[in-house]
Amino acid sequence: MTVFRGYIKVIKSNRLMICFYLAIFFAFSILFQTTAKSADTEMYQMRGVRIGVINNDDGALAEALVRYLSGIHQVTELDDEISVLQEKLYYRAADYIVRIPEDFYEKCISEGKELEVTMIPGSYTGIYVDQQINSFLNNAAVYQKAGFTEEETADAMKNRENVRVELADDKSAAGDNKDYIYYFRYMPYLYLAVFGFVLGDILWSFQKKELNRRMMASPVPIRRQKLEGMLCMILFGIGIWAFLILGAAVCYGKSWAGSGNAGYYILNTLALLFCTLSVAFLAGTISPNRDALTGIINILSLGMCFLGGTFVSLDVMSGSIKKISQFLPVYWYEKANDILTDFSMMTETARNQVLQAVGIQIVFGVAFFCLAVTAARYKQTEW
Repeated sequence: MTVFRGYIKVIKSNRLMICFYLAIFFAFSILFQTTAKSADTEMYQMRGVRIGVINNDDGALAEALVRYLSGIHQVTELDDEISVLQEKLYYRAADYIVRIPEDFYEKCISEGKELEVTMIPGSYTGIYVDQQINSFLNNAAVYQKAGFTEEETADAMKNRENVRVELADDKSAAGDNKDYIYYFRYMPYLYLAVFGFVLGDILWSFQKKELNRRMMASPVPIRRQKLEGMLCMILFGIGIWAFLILGAAVCYGKSWAGSGNAGYYILNTLALLFCTLSVAFLAGTISPNRDALTGIINILSLGMCFLGGTFVSLDVMSGSIKKISQFLPVYWYEKANDILTDFSMMTETARNQVLQAVGIQIVFGVAFFCLAVTAARYKQTEW
């Protein structure tokens, strides 16, 4: 097992780099899942706007309107002085100013006149508040036409309940994004970087002319040498894969293992493992030196991950970019990942799409492996 031990020795010499990329992977996973959690809790919450109110009416409905706005926004009652209003808007102490006229109920509800408002030009917050005020006025007009007095309309508006909306999940999803989504999303970069640099370094080291000629002259058959090398590469790859799967089981527990899709995640990562090992084999075979290997691996890892949906979600990519990305194995890994994210209970159609994506990754892996074998034989003819 001389060749096997030689491969192990090269792997040990790269242990710091392996630990470095593993640390980057775990750090990115934790960072993005923490960021996504905070974004999810705030994304659909109602936002308050700084509103100035000039109330020239002492009626009950005007008071109800001020109370309604105060329940949503930061409301400040202002004096009806032009200089004060200009100052509030200029220094952004108020983003929206509404003037409630005398006889508010008769003018704006009975006669349907619009409220006088002032807002920062081009501000989307103005449209946001406009919609809420119009909703209040329209509802009050309905009560007025039904025969309600101003006091009865004001009481009815105060006692109205806000509409509660429950999102229906038409994809059989669990209802929220799981933490482990980001763990599996960034796995391609780790695979490509670690396997590319470590296995590429091994292949480049053993393909030096002097060393290769000595190995060919040794009593150990060439076939056995290659089998020992492939065995070491496979065991190293499986070791990294097993460590990551164990990490997912430890970090996310039943949230992932009991999700029902754990088996599909494992299958998808195994297909990616085979594909990235083939890419590393090809990169190490065609690299003339270590500097060239570094450049090739950086281009392949970053390029595939950016175009394949690892760093930038496939949902926000244009159609033309997606068409190009389909020629990359990482795209199909991320596509399978997205399907597993959307479906907590796999349908037959979703299952077929996942298996198709896994199969395409395996086809890519076979193609890269064949290219690497062809390149290796071509190099041997040169020696």
